[in-house]
Amino acid sequence: MLQFLIRRLTGAVVIMFLIGAFTFFLFYTIPQDFAQLSCGKNCSPENIAVIRENLGLDKPITAQFWDFMSGIIIGRDFATGHCSAPCLGQSFSSGDFVWDSIMDRFPLTLSLTVGGLVIFLILGLGSGLLAAWKRGTAIDKVVSGASMLLSSFQIYFLGPIVLGIFVFSTGWMENPKYIPFTENPVGWAVGLLLPWAVMATIFTAQYTRMSRSTMIEQLQEEHVRTARAKGMPARYVFFRYAWRGSLAPIVTILGMDLSGLLAGGVVTEFTFDLAGIGRLAVESSLTKDLPLTMGVMLFGAFFILLLNIVVDLAYAYIDPRVRLA
Repeated sequence: MLQFLIRRLTGAVVIMFLIGAFTFFLFYTIPQDFAQLSCGKNCSPENIAVIRENLGLDKPITAQFWDFMSGIIIGRDFATGHCSAPCLGQSFSSGDFVWDSIMDRFPLTLSLTVGGLVIFLILGLGSGLLAAWKRGTAIDKVVSGASMLLSSFQIYFLGPIVLGIFVFSTGWMENPKYIPFTENPVGWAVGLLLPWAVMATIFTAQYTRMSRSTMIEQLQEEHVRTARAKGMPARYVFFRYAWRGSLAPIVTILGMDLSGLLAGGVVTEFTFDLAGIGRLAVESSLTKDLPLTMGVMLFGAFFILLLNIVVDLAYAYIDPRVRLA
């Protein structure tokens, strides 16, 4: 298992370096005067020259790349102060360090992800297993029909409807907002309840269909049929043999969904007017704040790679044969 983990970590480091290099040269080879973008339209040539020197834009591109990559590991010095590692640069628009801006938004995105994840995993996997257990019955038909219907919805469609009913029409709930969990756990949950509900509705439908289909497929496998033929209890065979075999495709999709949500749920955050990582990415793109855009991209890439490693480890636990692959 240790060698398996070392291989995955080594590959992730190499890929992260290549992504960082590609992102840097992609943005910094654009024919734009970044000092002008940082200073604004009505800016004197003297101020532009000062900003270019402060941001290190007067150096050769290779020196800028070295400063950028080394700053991620050991930090970097700017005219406004020292940027501690991992330093992803300094925002053109606000002057804040990129990592600090991301960390200010990340708790909200993390809260959205964790809350929605807990709800849709419990409901989605539970209803999918129930439908597979009761295959062909009225329960199976109701669950399958509901999941088919709900899976056709989208956040940008269902979100405004929920807001219109529960916030603007009836006034039963306040407009969604973020309150840090450490300050008020109840307010934290109440403020994000509507986004969680909308996310859970859509993802629950997807995971219901997936878990049902994979369970039915596993129940037809020879080792499951052999266990039944040996007289093992149906419930034991269902959870001990079929359930474990059905986890691999679920873990794959879960890793992809989770990395996307952690990297920034743009649609969810814009629908409910929440300032998370996704909204930060869009705002930085609209203002042409390239350091901030690069930072968000690298932050998202980091989580995608991290969750790919977690998925690989989950595979190795589910199926030991993967460790030898």
